[in-house]
Amino acid sequence: MDPLTRREFLAYSAAALAWLAGCAPMSQTIQTPAPTQGANVIPTPDHLDQMIGQMILVGFRGLIAKDDSPIVRDIRTGCVGGVVLFDFDVATASPVRNVQSPEQLKTLNAVLQRAATTPLLISIDQEGGKVARLKEKAGFPANVSAQHLGVQNDLATTRRYAETMAQALVNAGINLNLAPVVDVNTNPQNPIIAKYERSFSVEPGIVADHALEFIRAHHKLGVLTTLKHFPGHGSSREDSHLGLVDVTKTWARSELNPYAKIIQAGECDVVMTAHVFNANLDGHYPATLSKKIIGGILRDELGFDGVVMSDDMQMGAIAQKYGFENAVQLAIDAGVDILAFANNSLFFDENIATRAFTVVQRLVREGKVSRARIEQSYTRVMRLKARL
Repeated sequence: MDPLTRREFLAYSAAALAWLAGCAPMSQTIQTPAPTQGANVIPTPDHLDQMIGQMILVGFRGLIAKDDSPIVRDIRTGCVGGVVLFDFDVATASPVRNVQSPEQLKTLNAVLQRAATTPLLISIDQEGGKVARLKEKAGFPANVSAQHLGVQNDLATTRRYAETMAQALVNAGINLNLAPVVDVNTNPQNPIIAKYERSFSVEPGIVADHALEFIRAHHKLGVLTTLKHFPGHGSSREDSHLGLVDVTKTWARSELNPYAKIIQAGECDVVMTAHVFNANLDGHYPATLSKKIIGGILRDELGFDGVVMSDDMQMGAIAQKYGFENAVQLAIDAGVDILAFANNSLFFDENIATRAFTVVQRLVREGKVSRARIEQSYTRVMRLKARL
């Protein structure tokens, strides 16, 4: 990771000062230490709230963002460090959510980014094919599924489609693609991966090769990417959106191969965890809440020290079994750096960001989550953002 430039350091210092008027109590004073010379060090602010905000990514409603809207408020006060965009609103079954046209989306994202003191992660699921929030009918470039590209198995074709996709993201002001899917298509009856043609192949090597082309095309244009769903969702028989998914009898260690190859190639920005349970890896918790899987396998075995993002914390696999506060505590303790709240299920909560923020504050205050653990995630997130 490159050392911080003076401009980046000043931006982070300004972010800390902005908290005096935001989520931070007015009685506290912020002092941001100077960067260490010659070291890849992110200045750690004295203010805990600033660090907590960078760990929260949320979905919201609206084709425009007004000054008095909840999402602009939450960005300005530093309660969120990122957003996720959708073209469809599940609760209202409406095709109107955040995306209407290229021009509208560019304006929306510009407003959101201007509201942020620290660069905002603006993310979207633009995998291609059936999982693409930027659709041709709304004026965006045509795309194809990962499965389509894997069947063709021509890396140049994959690179060409990925470059077109990445350029559309850049034009819209999106800097983080929640793709590619690197799940191995081991179960052709899988209701959430195979059914939607989200996997490149049943062969881990083909998955890795095409994912690398996809990632490099995005990196060429300055867009970050996300590997998902760790440690592998391709063998599942159920959909984790609906409830807990057990892959104990179906998961194979070869599903880790794409992650290993991409991490070793130095091309991995973010890894998204899966809400899958595997008793052979952790007899108590699903991957998103598992120290053994995030810390033991992803960090220690595969050597990844970048940002780990949860899949949507409001999905049935987590929300139904663990509850909101308990799930947040377990995820942070397991090693998740960014808690994602898509806010696009059967219920919509315009205050989801402040709710999550307050929970993390309380967990630290009560000693259930350590400050050191928050600092660790903050450092990873800010190193990622320094590349934008």
